[in-house]
Amino acid sequence: MSLPIFHVNAFTAKPFAGNPAGVCPLAEWLDDGLLQAVAAENNLSETAYFVPCGDHYELRWFTPRCEVKLCGHATLASAFVVLQILEAGRDSVRFETRSSGALTVSRDGGLLAMDFPLLAPWTCAVPPAALIEGLGKAPAAVMQIEDNYFAIYDSQEEVTRVRPDFRLLEQLHPAGVAIAAPGKDADFVSRYFAPSYGIPEDPVTGSTHCSLAPYWAQRLGKVRLHACQVSERGGEMWCEVKGGRVILKGDTVLTLRGELLL
Repeated sequence: MSLPIFHVNAFTAKPFAGNPAGVCPLAEWLDDGLLQAVAAENNLSETAYFVPCGDHYELRWFTPRCEVKLCGHATLASAFVVLQILEAGRDSVRFETRSSGALTVSRDGGLLAMDFPLLAPWTCAVPPAALIEGLGKAPAAVMQIEDNYFAIYDSQEEVTRVRPDFRLLEQLHPAGVAIAAPGKDADFVSRYFAPSYGIPEDPVTGSTHCSLAPYWAQRLGKVRLHACQVSERGGEMWCEVKGGRVILKGDTVLTLRGELLL
């Protein structure tokens, strides 16, 4: 048995930057244990699987350790495979997901634009000790949603200097941790850590921008924002807040295609 597999770097126009995602198109759903094993074998922050269903696709995402509710970069990578390889004549694709509803990705010039739910963060009144100690430097503010903390710093330099203690941040499960600040060459910059999911530092994280974009839109008084994730690989996206949705636009680069033998 074999599975088709693609590696696509999301939120970058360069082959060795952005966030690499594994993408496996399927004819039908396979056993969850096998999907998880393939994701662990890929050892990328996310592996996406999709199955055709009428004129759309059902989509799921797995880290090396578990299935997740929402993933931006692997959705962008999946849309690239559909719109550039499998159905090159299409201008958009709709993915139905188990936890995040319908997600539509459309061509936007040379970019792909994802229509995602807005997940507005709220102030975390008493940040967990493991968060503050795990980051090593107290942030100016801490926001949160159900499964993420957002530590806000005053400068890009503070964000890039953070050296997290992953052992402590892992104790925050199921929450991951984003850190963010105003950017020098972008409206804001960020980094993201999810060690309990097998992702010590994610190179570029689309899903966190469902919360970061509305936060910075309100703070900066603008609905269109340029965001950079200042991880070692680095990446960028363009965000637009539209009502209860966030549009996330980015580049994609195909770096590998083949088949995985099982």
